[in-house]
Amino acid sequence: MSEEPNREPGGGIPADRPQWPSGDPWKRLPAMAPADPEAPRPAGLADRVRTAYEPGPEGGPGTQARTVAPSALDPGASRDPHRIHRTLREDFPLSYDPLLRAWVLSRYADVATALTDARFTHGHRPGDPPCARAHVDVDTEALRSVAERTAYVLARRIADRPQADLVADFCHWLPAGTVAAAVGVPYRDMMRLVRGRAAGALAGECGGQIAVREKALASFLGNVLTDPDRIAELRDAPAGPVGRAWAESLRRDPPVQIAVRRTAAEVPVSGGIVPAGASVALLLGSAGRDPERFREPDRFDPARDDPGQLTYGDGFCPAVVLAGFEAEYALRALFTAMPRIRLADGFRPVWNGLITRAPRSLIVRPHG
Repeated sequence: MSEEPNREPGGGIPADRPQWPSGDPWKRLPAMAPADPEAPRPAGLADRVRTAYEPGPEGGPGTQARTVAPSALDPGASRDPHRIHRTLREDFPLSYDPLLRAWVLSRYADVATALTDARFTHGHRPGDPPCARAHVDVDTEALRSVAERTAYVLARRIADRPQADLVADFCHWLPAGTVAAAVGVPYRDMMRLVRGRAAGALAGECGGQIAVREKALASFLGNVLTDPDRIAELRDAPAGPVGRAWAESLRRDPPVQIAVRRTAAEVPVSGGIVPAGASVALLLGSAGRDPERFREPDRFDPARDDPGQLTYGDGFCPAVVLAGFEAEYALRALFTAMPRIRLADGFRPVWNGLITRAPRSLIVRPHG
């Protein structure tokens, strides 16, 4: 591609560049760790309960109904979290979840604040000093080159098959292969060395976070391939429309559904005040589908006139840049090697996951 990536003076990434929370899935959620006896928390379930008064028959004495806020970890949430998210946004904008052992924020405005406000700590933000010091010599054009080369190699490997699973045969390999090529690891050693703990040592904390990029790519391809009109629009599209489709996929189906922060001070939010020193679970999947921010939020629409997504800071992060290159060249390589690619007959992607979320498979017919 001849079009240069968007840049800011000093190598920073514009705030509207698609981003997601690198590192969060690898930090154990409060529910997975011993309870902190010093952490501020409500007594019992008081902050998960909403009290409503229902009138009695013919205007007689009313009855009091108590509704408990659902949890993002409730049974069934992996398959369909959106019903729970709607209830939380509408009725429980601030609640305490004993399963997560954290206060929960679900509205776009509150989650956006928590991701960028310095009063919320313990989360990676692009441009943070440790990140900035580690990536002063990153060559974005080199990242573009290796992402493009790796995508085309992988696409050609599956082009002759009658049927393929893009998650297993493409998305699973592209992020790892790009990192391998970038750091000079031989292709045959890619999965052994790049995936797992060795990734951080080879590519740094950000570039080594491969699983999130896999899931983001699977969701992106699932969103595009589900709609034949979208395939036609993006088949030969320049970088701009492809980038908007990528950003829209991150809004609608972020690979990380729940990010955890801790408050350094009291913070007012929609439903009240989050106490200082508290764990806070940010429902990214809920915030991206908040109807107060987006019209028809469940619809995948790269051309929407109310675009926008959650941002995690405007500093430079190689994982953000690399993921965008992988998404762009994934589409170009697949459409070049398989011009008639489409989903297999009767197949529709199914998203799964609680903490991270993406389709587990994308069955396609490379030759239509």
